Amino acid sequence: MKILYEAKATVQGGRNGHVRSDDGIIDLQLAVPKSMGGPGGEKSNPEQLFASGYAACFDGALNYIANTKKIRFSGSQVTAKVGIGAIEPVGFGLKVTLEISIPGIDRELGWELVQETHKFCPYSNAIRGNVDVDLVLL
Repeated sequence: MKILYEAKATVQGGRNGHVRSDDGIIDLQLAVPKSMGGPGGEKSNPEQLFASGYAACFDGALNYIANTKKIRFSGSQVTAKVGIGAIEPVGFGLKVTLEISIPGIDRELGWELVQETHKFCPYSNAIRGNVDVDLVLL
């Protein structure tokens, strides 16, 4: 694979630490959510960061696929929900739900676009077979 872009971020302190991208655009304190026994508060966590990246990537891929097919719409929106939980026999896993809104497109065409986007999106490809992803067309 020819790398077109590479992001770099460094974390110190793990889930209760600090993350910073090499360009300084991301510069956040992290905290384990209260629901997982952590301090919570106004700090981010890896699941929020992953959800943000996946939603942005999927929406971008959706628009790319639509443009290649000369399908016009405006204002698509993707919400990613990333859940974390224990898996057996040991460890933790993720579960993702993508809620996709494509205004002005009928459901059948919308679902075709969503399915094709899921095959194309780099985040979908990276986690396929390892993370359950539910696709919901709103």
